[in-house]
Order: sequence, then C-alpha cells, then structure tokens
Amino acid sequence: MKKIINPWEGMPGYNCIGCSPDHPFGFHLHFYEDGEDIVSQWQPTPDFQGWVNTLHGGIQALLLDEICGWVVTRKLQTAGVTSRMETRYKRPVSTSDTMLTLRAHIVEQRRNIITIEATLSDSTGKVCTEATCTYFAFPKEKAERDMHFKECATEEE
Repeated sequence: MKKIINPWEGMPGYNCIGCSPDHPFGFHLHFYEDGEDIVSQWQPTPDFQGWVNTLHGGIQALLLDEICGWVVTRKLQTAGVTSRMETRYKRPVSTSDTMLTLRAHIVEQRRNIITIEATLSDSTGKVCTEATCTYFAFPKEKAERDMHFKECATEEE
C-alpha cells in the first residue's frame, strides 16, 4: 500500500474533522492506495459511543463519507462533495475494538457523478457497515480555485 499525502495539510483554515491532523477533536485519518481501493484505519474510543460500548452510527457514516471523498481526491485528482449517501448497518461496532478498517472504490462514473462503495470492518475483518456514496466531482479548475486543490500524490511519487 502507498501512503497518500494530504494535499491540504498546513493550509490556513483547513480543519476537517475527518482528516485534518490539527483538529483538536478530529479523527486524524491517514489514507493509503491499495490498487483500486483507498484504505484507512482508525481505533474507536468510548468518546464516540451511541449505546454502551457501541460506536455511534453517525460516526460510522462520517468515517465512510470521509474515505469516499478521498477516493475522488486520489483517483480522480480533484475535489468533490457528497450528494447522496446510503448507509447499511449490518452489525454493531464495539468502541473497544482495537482497529477498524475503511475501504472504498469507484463502481461507476458518469461524467462528474461518481458512485463509490465503501465498507467499515472490525479488527476480525467482518464487515459491519456498508455505504454507497454518490459524489459530485468538481472540474479541476473549480477544485483548484475554490478548494485549493492542486494534486494528490503518494509518498512514492
């Protein structure tokens, strides 16, 4: 797997709860390219529970939405926004689990409308949550002008 370099790191005002390394309550996610997939890992804590020892469903959705955005950023080399997200909760996620794995990839692209499938798996590899996200990918000029996006490289490039 190749580690993806965060193209917004160090930019004034950049404070994404999912991926900013400086957000005081953020998730500080890092992303990796694994073939067609983008992958991330995150260790849950009781701070994010809904029910006792259970990761809040909204937090699960946030994690899945975030990795889908990084699919657009890395694979299409642009920025975008979520226009629709369908989330399927298959089994509870424990806040005491040692590590969760997020994985996502493009399943369809129709001009600037991108369909991405994502999974959240527990430390045993069982898929707990699935999502299908529809993203609107910006033209590269708009991504650069409005989102300060230039490129998204890996450490090996």
